[in-house]
Amino acid sequence: MDETLIITGTPQLYNRTTTARMIWTVCVWLLPAALWGVYLYGMGALKILLASLIASLGIEGGIGLLRKESTLQDGSACLTGLLIGMLLPPTVPLFIPILAASFALLVVKWSFGGLGKNWMNPALAGWAFVTLSFPDQMRTYLFPTVVRGVDAVTSSTPLSLLKNKLFLEGVKGASPMEILAGAGFPRSLMDGTWTDWLNGKILEPLGILLPPGYIDLFFGFTPGAIGETSAFLLLVGTIALIGKGILPWEVPLSVFSVFGTLVFLFGGLPYGLGWGAGDVLFQFCTGGFLLGAFYMATDLVTSPLTKVGLLVYGAGIGGLTFLIRMYGGSGEGIGFAILFMNVFVPLLNRFLAPGRKG
Repeated sequence: MDETLIITGTPQLYNRTTTARMIWTVCVWLLPAALWGVYLYGMGALKILLASLIASLGIEGGIGLLRKESTLQDGSACLTGLLIGMLLPPTVPLFIPILAASFALLVVKWSFGGLGKNWMNPALAGWAFVTLSFPDQMRTYLFPTVVRGVDAVTSSTPLSLLKNKLFLEGVKGASPMEILAGAGFPRSLMDGTWTDWLNGKILEPLGILLPPGYIDLFFGFTPGAIGETSAFLLLVGTIALIGKGILPWEVPLSVFSVFGTLVFLFGGLPYGLGWGAGDVLFQFCTGGFLLGAFYMATDLVTSPLTKVGLLVYGAGIGGLTFLIRMYGGSGEGIGFAILFMNVFVPLLNRFLAPGRKG
């Protein structure tokens, strides 16, 4: 039988972009946010990142030896290890990133056949596994050592602290930033300087005032996972990747639109502020929302194939994130929302497939 490949049906579109090139490019643009986490939280964060990376690459290399086919060059193991490290608090023992990477590579990726055949995001699945298995270790965070006047002491994230104030202490009638300020949540010197400058030079003449604390949220001077806190660096990487056509813009657009609308309309209710009083900017900059919406919800393997499917998929993530974050037990929400929507991707591909033409 003739094994010559016959291609019919013109025109044909040729693209030089390869899977490996796309994955390595994502790794490169994630590195600034990861290294910023090392700067904020110290050498402990670097050890966690290295443990996750070494475990991921070691497992991938070992499987390659067994299969007599190396897959390290495609970059998927490196990306999984990097993401797992960025999702972890800077205080976890080193066995946790190793366990997370092992679960991600062995159970989620290779038990289903390797890259392109897994139905769930491996990095998120590894994070979920250790989050549910070691809840105490996964809820211990550090204040950044660069915040003046604050030592590297353990602390809650802004969202976790708000959960305690709202549901355990019954604090109502104030915005998230006002509650944090009332609880003595520290601010960096840069936050005060930049907030005063923005208000005095730009915003106040427009009749707008930026409350204290948002600069810290934007640049990551708050307790959180190693790579999730710097909204600025994550946005820079996202703009570059979308500009290169590597990340699909439909997913983050849908996630942001649905989540932002729900937060604006209903996000003020748990705080006793009424309808249309939700703090959208605060919710965007906390809880790993940007890392999840831009770098994990957009995973090409575990997201739908069609544009309509991508929009519906992103809308589901945005809606579930709002429900989990506002009314569920998890302060973050987006990680579990993405995993839940991963389950429905085959159905979205089936029922939202375009009709044949001609």
